Amino acid sequence: MTTLHDYLQTHSTPEIASTLTTLATASISISHLLDKGALAGIHGEAGNENVQGEAQKKLDVISNDLLLGALTRNPHCAGVASEELDDISPANEDGSLLVLFDPLDGSSNIDINMTVGTIFSILPYHNVGKTATAEDFLQKGDNQVAAGYFIYGTSTMLALTLGDGVAMFSFDPNTQAYILINERVQIAKSTAEYAINASNYRYWLPPIQEYIDGLVAGDTGVRNKDYNMRWVAAMIADVHRILIRGGVFMYPFDTKIAGKAGKLRLMYEANPMSFVIEQAGGASTDAVARIMEIEPTHIHQRIPVVLGAIEEVAFVKELHAKAGILANGEPA
Repeated sequence: MTTLHDYLQTHSTPEIASTLTTLATASISISHLLDKGALAGIHGEAGNENVQGEAQKKLDVISNDLLLGALTRNPHCAGVASEELDDISPANEDGSLLVLFDPLDGSSNIDINMTVGTIFSILPYHNVGKTATAEDFLQKGDNQVAAGYFIYGTSTMLALTLGDGVAMFSFDPNTQAYILINERVQIAKSTAEYAINASNYRYWLPPIQEYIDGLVAGDTGVRNKDYNMRWVAAMIADVHRILIRGGVFMYPFDTKIAGKAGKLRLMYEANPMSFVIEQAGGASTDAVARIMEIEPTHIHQRIPVVLGAIEEVAFVKELHAKAGILANGEPA
C-alpha cells in the first residue's frame, strides 16, 4: 500500500509535501466531526454571514478555524486565504507557498447528511521575507503548484494534482492514513451525463439554453443521444462524480442577480477544480475562455464555470462563438 506520505516523498518538494500533510491532518479532524454529526453539536447555523453574504453553518466556522490555525503554523506557508474570510491571513514571512481554501464546500448539505468537502489551491509566493498581502494571491490558475479536494461522503477521499496527472486516495480509519487507490485518474472525452441547476433556465444566456435544450431532447434532437442529469448542489460532489465516471458540470453566467458575474469563486473553487479536471484529461472554461488563463482582479472574484468532458465543454464554447458573445453575454 502506498500512503499519501509515501506518495509525496517521491512526487513533490519537501515544502509542498509539508503543506499538503498539514491540510490532510486538518481534513481528518473535519471528517471525524462529520462522523459524529448532531452528536458533536455541529449542525445548524452559526448565526452570521461570510464575506459572500451567505449564512454560515457551525461546521463552516469550525472547519475554517481548523485549517487556518494549522496552515498559519506551517513554516512553509507565507499566507492563507479562506472563502469564509474577508481578508487574507499573513503567516510565515520565510514561507514559499500561499494556500487558498474553501473549508466546507456544499455546507448547506450538512444538515441533510449529504456530501461536502474541502477544496484547496497552493500557489508559489514570490516575496519571501516580506509579509504576504492580498495582491500576492492574485495569480492565474496556471501558476498553481498543487490543488485538490478532500471529500467527506460514504468514505473520506482525497483527489490531488501536483501538475502531473491526478491521484486519488481513500482514508483508512484503521491506520488513520490516506491510501493511494488510483495513481492516474482519467476523464472520458465524451459523456451522456450533465450537472446543472435547471431551475435557473430562464436566467441563462441563449447559448446555454440552446445547449441544455439539445441535451433534454436526447436522441430526438441535434445531439442524437439521450442524456441524464445529476445535481447534488455541491460543486465538490459533482466534480468528484465526473472524475469517477465522467460527465460535464456547469454553473454558467445568469441574470438572476444583476451585476453578479457568476456563482462560483475563481480562486477557491474554479481554479483548483480546473487544475484537477485538466490534469485528468478534461477541460474547464467560463463557457468561452480557459479558466486557468484568467487574470484575477479580486481575492473573492466570481466566475461562470463549465468543466468536464472535452467534447461537451467544446460544444458549449462553439455555441457562444456562433452567437458572437462571451460568457457574460458581452459581444465577442
